[in-house]
Amino acid sequence: MTNEIKRRRFVGAGSGVALAAATGGLVQAPAARAAGARVAGAAGAAGAQATGVTVVPADSRYPDLTSGMNQRWQARPDKIVLPRTTAEVVTAVREAVSTSKRLSVVSGGHCFEDFVFNADIKINIKLSLMNQVTFDTAMNAFCVGGGATLLDVYEALYEGWGVTIPGGICHSVGVGGHITGGGFGNLSRQHGLTVDHLHAVEVVVVNADGSVRSVIAARDSADARLRDLFWAHTGGGGGSFGIVTRFWFRTPGATGGPESLLPKAPSEIYLTLANWPWEKVTQDGFSRLVTYWGKWLEQNNTAGTTAGSLYSWLLLNHRASGSLGAVVQLDASLPDAAAVLSDFLAGMDLALGLSSATRRSSGVLDSAYTTTKLQPWLRGTRYIGSISATQLDPTTRGIHKSSHLRTATPQRQIDAMYRNLTATESPSPFAGIVLSASGGRIASVSPTATAVAQRDAIMKTNFESLWYDTKDDAKNIAWVRNAFSEVYADTGGVPVPNGVTDGCYINYPDGDLSDPAFNTSAVPWHDLYWKGNYARLQQIKRAWDPRNVFQHRQSVRL
Repeated sequence: MTNEIKRRRFVGAGSGVALAAATGGLVQAPAARAAGARVAGAAGAAGAQATGVTVVPADSRYPDLTSGMNQRWQARPDKIVLPRTTAEVVTAVREAVSTSKRLSVVSGGHCFEDFVFNADIKINIKLSLMNQVTFDTAMNAFCVGGGATLLDVYEALYEGWGVTIPGGICHSVGVGGHITGGGFGNLSRQHGLTVDHLHAVEVVVVNADGSVRSVIAARDSADARLRDLFWAHTGGGGGSFGIVTRFWFRTPGATGGPESLLPKAPSEIYLTLANWPWEKVTQDGFSRLVTYWGKWLEQNNTAGTTAGSLYSWLLLNHRASGSLGAVVQLDASLPDAAAVLSDFLAGMDLALGLSSATRRSSGVLDSAYTTTKLQPWLRGTRYIGSISATQLDPTTRGIHKSSHLRTATPQRQIDAMYRNLTATESPSPFAGIVLSASGGRIASVSPTATAVAQRDAIMKTNFESLWYDTKDDAKNIAWVRNAFSEVYADTGGVPVPNGVTDGCYINYPDGDLSDPAFNTSAVPWHDLYWKGNYARLQQIKRAWDPRNVFQHRQSVRL
């Protein structure tokens, strides 16, 4: 695969505005790793002897803990608290409340905006030491600590029990922000969103009188207020209601032992990487590719079918990168998987007018522009999460904007994309527009059953640019803003919910949505994220965080 595709940032699903952690009747995975294994039993559980860590500015570790993946955002807190137990989170929050100091929480640190790291933060709670993945026999569900990364979860669940959750491809993303924002990835068209398999959360909350406690809120809690709190964490985003110190996962209606309580991970997957040189792409070819990709999703959107399970990312990189690309994944065990994948891949080449002699490899069509490998699932998951040099690079600066689409991309929007992607002056080699598939099993859930309102969207888009030097901030920010506003010019510069577009994705947060200079529509930022679900989120906010302790620029408002 070319250097151009390798260096693309394959953005997964994940805001790093974290919240999560562990205890109960815990059982280690049968295949638990040795020393230092993230599949831990005692460490981090309530009553464990190990204690958390506090880092202050004089500590040598401090510079490493004052920013996340996006180096545009920095903080200078009075202290950074790394708890190991829920009780220690309670203590840290109690201090923040009693001293009236602003706090923030980080799980993986991938938040695209400044919600975690900004000048107002005085106490930052970093959950990285709370990274256990266990089976809780008392809850009959898998328990995941708030500091766990997606790779921690994938490895522990798969190696121990052969199961998984349908999360994102960027495996260093923390579960906290990823899950609370809805969480999607390459298995989502086959198995739904991560929150469709969420059973319960433990949340540290602040009462009206300023007292701090932890509560467990489950999908089936007897108390309606607790059910509401659970619902808020199924897409309401992080940083609004409390600090989640544990996630429990069990698919609704699943019975039996641990091996049957979550989706089975595929034994093998077809993993395709496509690379089309920009020099061979005409404007008509570009238009046909984007149209074909969207129309295919419209026509192959049935949950439970092989085509309805195929997942794809279409990487519309700026011309300066040298190429366009795609990543496609499909469970190889599904009926006629090789044929379905081959037809889809051939259609993309043909749309571009770049059909070529083909050969068969692993039962799947290969062309001069696509390469398909048959991989064991976990190996493929590790691979796809690391093939981009910038994806795991903690020294980049970035800007991101998102949209959901309910139909194939309209021609006017495609034309605006093409103009910006072929502009003579490139802001960065890592600028572009990423289209990611949705639909399938995701669409089988009601838009009010969880806080994720955009259930019938067939794709997400991510307008992005990544760069390294502060002197390049202005031109990169301007390019993304201009591209986004031109694509959605007919709806006030943002993708308002209508028959075609359906708002924005909270895990790709965008501060500009709150700015009337960039959002000239009549739709406020919160309705772009949550549509009609926002009113219920506000009610839950008033019930569980009446003092507005947990807040950031786009947290749910009282």
